[in-house]
Amino acid sequence: MSSVLEVARPTPEIAVLTLNRPDKLNALSYELVEALHAELDALARDNACRAVVLTGAGRGFCSGLDLSAPNPEETGGGTEFPRSGMRWQERIADLTAKIHRLRQPVIAAVQGVAYGGGLGIAAACDIRVAAPTARFCTQFIKLGLGGCDIGVSYTLPRIVGAGVAFDMILTARTVAADEALRLGLVSRVSDTPVDEALAIAETLCNYGKFGVESTKQVLWANLEASSLEARCTWRTAARSWRPPVARCASWRRRSCARADPLARFAELAFQQTKCEKGPAGMHVRRR
Repeated sequence: MSSVLEVARPTPEIAVLTLNRPDKLNALSYELVEALHAELDALARDNACRAVVLTGAGRGFCSGLDLSAPNPEETGGGTEFPRSGMRWQERIADLTAKIHRLRQPVIAAVQGVAYGGGLGIAAACDIRVAAPTARFCTQFIKLGLGGCDIGVSYTLPRIVGAGVAFDMILTARTVAADEALRLGLVSRVSDTPVDEALAIAETLCNYGKFGVESTKQVLWANLEASSLEARCTWRTAARSWRPPVARCASWRRRSCARADPLARFAELAFQQTKCEKGPAGMHVRRR
């Protein structure tokens, strides 16, 4: 892997990605963006990895786009220059979508600045832990650009609500760690954010792989869903409980005596995933 991105596996189930341009506060260069794309693609295919921690080396998480770094696509002026610049912006924005789509939960450990694209990357993660030194800023509008770059117009309203998102994006004001905690932009503040993020990752690894991954999927899907779509998503998740069905059945037998509502949900999921052999050995789902 490129020296601008360090990849560690403290355990086979946890991957730690460290943006490694500390002299530039881990600003996004072309090389770093491509390295992140390659590693996220690899993690999407890695069945052993169950949680990802994303952080930055040195005193910053990510200060956004490195405007001084060369972009190989910008080969000339004229009409091609804005096109190549747009492709470069889209490539960075694709990072946030890729983090969002990753099966494994992604935990951002933020210290120092998370500005512009750095905030976009942190906001795309599922959980954010901040150091007391952390500072968040959308930044884009200060540069004469639209303030809704790198996915923040999608992620921020879903994290902090529309009103706060409008405030942060339009004014590009800096939000310190304590305010970020009050707003819900981060869920924890810790003097050792990487250690805290690793502890969260270890907790997730103690739970069923299928349950954690499907929970991430359904949570994000239902943020967008109408009531009908949400019901369909719920039914799909319930019916896809076939891998842990034996464990579910055991828990159901222990719990039904207590008339627990969750036990009744497990019973429903169990019944809906039972199959019987049909003609020519085909599996037929019971209705």
